[in-house]
Amino acid sequence: MIALRIIFISLLLTQFAFGQSADTKGQEEEVEVVIGISKILQMDFIPGNIQVSSDQILRYTLVPAKRELVLIGLKPGKTDIIVRDQATGDIKKRYLVNVTETGKSKILQELREFVGDVEGLEIGLINDQVFIGGQIVVPGDIGRVVTILETEKFREVLMLVELSPQTQLIIAKKMQEEIQKSGMRDVNVRVLNGSFILEGIVTSEDEARRALQIAKIYLPDRIESLARRTDSVQQNNFKGIIETLIQINPKSQPPQIPKMLKVTAQFVELTKNYKKIFGFEWQPVRSGTGGQINIGKTTDGGVSSQSSGTLSATISNLFPKLQSAKSAGYARVVQSGVIIVKDKDQDEAILEKDNSEVFDVGSGEFTRESKTSVGFKLRLKANILAEEKIEIGISLGVSSTVEGNAKSTQTNSLSTRVIIKSKDSAVIGGIVVDNSSTEYDKPNQTEIQGGGTPLFSFNRSKDYSTNKSQFAMFLTPEILENITDGSEDIQRKFRRRTR
Repeated sequence: MIALRIIFISLLLTQFAFGQSADTKGQEEEVEVVIGISKILQMDFIPGNIQVSSDQILRYTLVPAKRELVLIGLKPGKTDIIVRDQATGDIKKRYLVNVTETGKSKILQELREFVGDVEGLEIGLINDQVFIGGQIVVPGDIGRVVTILETEKFREVLMLVELSPQTQLIIAKKMQEEIQKSGMRDVNVRVLNGSFILEGIVTSEDEARRALQIAKIYLPDRIESLARRTDSVQQNNFKGIIETLIQINPKSQPPQIPKMLKVTAQFVELTKNYKKIFGFEWQPVRSGTGGQINIGKTTDGGVSSQSSGTLSATISNLFPKLQSAKSAGYARVVQSGVIIVKDKDQDEAILEKDNSEVFDVGSGEFTRESKTSVGFKLRLKANILAEEKIEIGISLGVSSTVEGNAKSTQTNSLSTRVIIKSKDSAVIGGIVVDNSSTEYDKPNQTEIQGGGTPLFSFNRSKDYSTNKSQFAMFLTPEILENITDGSEDIQRKFRRRTR
């Protein structure tokens, strides 16, 4: 009896020691991981510390809250992984992992390298079939995914990709904002069954076409839905990616306000004169009273001479005279007129300035009063053409005095039609007058003071003069969006400035 008790106690001790050894080493389990396919291991305890013999063959992800361990194969080979209990730190599991690679797993890995970063996509392997599914968020990624899947290497990949409905709503919102920004504020865009619906009210066929054109610009590359890719689904040939339900409601447009034009006409007169005189004059003069000497024949044919008084004389202008002079002058006269006209107005716009000057003519009892008028007169019509070009019919007349002399006036006038771009200036007419004269050795007409007789006269001289006059007319038109445009420039000219 005692012997039996001893044997029983021995068996219990042996069993207790064996159980304690098994718990210390942990349970062993063989696991196979295919490259490209994650392996999820479910635990009956909360995993804590993880040890992997070779991290070049296997990579893991621990999810303690779910009691999950995710194994990811990196390259073919064998390794082990030890899992400890988070609470006690004891080894609970030891996995002997065999990482293998198949043809499908290689395709799966390469596909992840190409499009694994595309938002909304899922790549996996089910029953030896590689698939790519999900909903593409960014429309620009559509072309990239389709191009890669159409290559020979990925022809067998099952494509389960569609465009995200949230992305379609974002595109519809962008379409609507741009259409309303273009003036069609009553047009809305919504998504219905994968199509973009344009609805609302416009005032003309042109606005409806423009709204449709704007929607097409925002339309991304399209991936057909899964239902439409199968032959078992009957296609609706009347359904398009963009459907327009826009109604046209013509309404009377208010009369368009004609644009205004500001036309600046300027008359510019430039005069230059130059004169150069050089002279050399030598004319000694004998003057005064004195005796006389007479030499001549007598009645009988002989020669006789006779003198009376004394021989005396005064020689003046004994030394030669030099004359040299230069003179030059420059003058500029500018008259300017600014007038604002209405586009395509049938009546002429007229701007006129007149100044009268009074002067006397004659002398004594025959003196009478006379008057001369000088001024500026502008008449024009304007018509706006395409590309901000302006057709102008203009008649311009300018009269002014000559060198400030009221008795002498000159008049310049011009009448023409021209085409000038807005804010550009053009010379529409002008006259150039050039007078020059040269005189050589002109004798001195001055009277000799005190009388007398020149002994001789020597004169060398040159008199050169030139006068140039140029008259030009400038025209500058400008289209005004508002008739008050440019008033700031006028106010600045009249602004009083003080030190």
